[in-house]
Amino acid sequence: MYIIDRRLNPGGKSLANRQRFLRRAKAQIQRAVRQTAGDRDITDLERGGEISIPADGVREPSFRRSGEGGVNNHILPGNKRFVEGDAIDRPPRGAGEGGSNAGNGGGGEDDFRFALSREEFLDLFLEDLELPDLAKRRLATVEVQGLRRAGYSVSGSPVNLALLRSMRNALSRRIAMRRPKAAELIHLQEEIALLEEQGGDMEKLLELRERLEKLQFRSRRFPYIDPLDLRYRRFEPISRPVAQAVMFCLMDVSGSMTEHMKDLAKRFYMLLYIFLTRRYKHVEIVFIRHTHEAKEVDEETFFHSPETGGTVVSSALREMEKIVADRFPPESWNIYAAQASDGDNSPNDGATSAALLRDVILPACQYYAYLEVGSDHDRMQAGFINHKTALWQTYEALQEDGANIAIRKVNHRREIYPVFRELFRRRDAETRVP
Repeated sequence: MYIIDRRLNPGGKSLANRQRFLRRAKAQIQRAVRQTAGDRDITDLERGGEISIPADGVREPSFRRSGEGGVNNHILPGNKRFVEGDAIDRPPRGAGEGGSNAGNGGGGEDDFRFALSREEFLDLFLEDLELPDLAKRRLATVEVQGLRRAGYSVSGSPVNLALLRSMRNALSRRIAMRRPKAAELIHLQEEIALLEEQGGDMEKLLELRERLEKLQFRSRRFPYIDPLDLRYRRFEPISRPVAQAVMFCLMDVSGSMTEHMKDLAKRFYMLLYIFLTRRYKHVEIVFIRHTHEAKEVDEETFFHSPETGGTVVSSALREMEKIVADRFPPESWNIYAAQASDGDNSPNDGATSAALLRDVILPACQYYAYLEVGSDHDRMQAGFINHKTALWQTYEALQEDGANIAIRKVNHRREIYPVFRELFRRRDAETRVP
């Protein structure tokens, strides 16, 4: 979304203050957009909608005299409650008029409401997000088409006419063909006119006229600019290699995952899917569901299949290892993985999962994110955990050993977007306080 203010600067207000106001208004819109993520259904996450921000937030700032400092003398009418020297307490916050909830006698003001299109909503929703460490590996063989300068051609569109090159060619041709200059013709014409006025030597006059006629003929024969002089800038299509990336989405759908937990995991992956398809053109997405066994599925099956069973996390990691070996060599691909689970795992699978991650998966990955989904009754601050599950302890030990893995936990759907943004925020983005 772009906010363009074309008003003239009023007296006493500078352009810098106006720009700060516009940035503050945009920040409030962004907060309002992000707060709606927790209240939407999964199918409505990428739609536009109506957004409201406080009316006070859209007022342009201005300077005014403060009433809090200095010495002020007031004359007030007498009453039975106060006498001279009594201190009058400040009215409690919200007791005065104003606000959308003001009484009938107040001058309340409703929130500022407006509608955002789908494109505007997604631009604000996904701003400052990116895949970490993208393109650190070798550029892959996938290419995009572009154009580059490829010299000049004798034909082309008028908009591509190379004026300087054409004039240079015309000058070179005129010099080579000894085309008479305009000043030479003018000088000869003036000399002939002077002889005619003075009645000079007729033989010399005829000689000058004959010379002038030859020069004019030569000038007409070799024009100032010839079509052969024209040159046009030439462009040719080229293929540029781009960095390829693949995102593995590993979701636990075992019997220990309640419907609430599955809803949280699906919301996380829906955000991830929207983010990847919106921001990147060359990112492959691989969906893997697992219980006691894992398999690669399509998008429809990943989000809607009711499959259930036991829990063996290493089955998903082995499936990912197999797919990477078959289709995505680490030396050519930027490999990412996002795993969602309730933290439950078979007691005999913890060491196997840790070994696969430490020795195979993490060395091949640019970034690995683990999201643990919990019960809505176990409410803690987003991103923290009070009870460490077996899978959390395994991943935490890897993280303490320096592995490039991020681990977070969510219990409510309103915590999904803040945690998602924390996992995939742009690392070099400056934090701006509105």
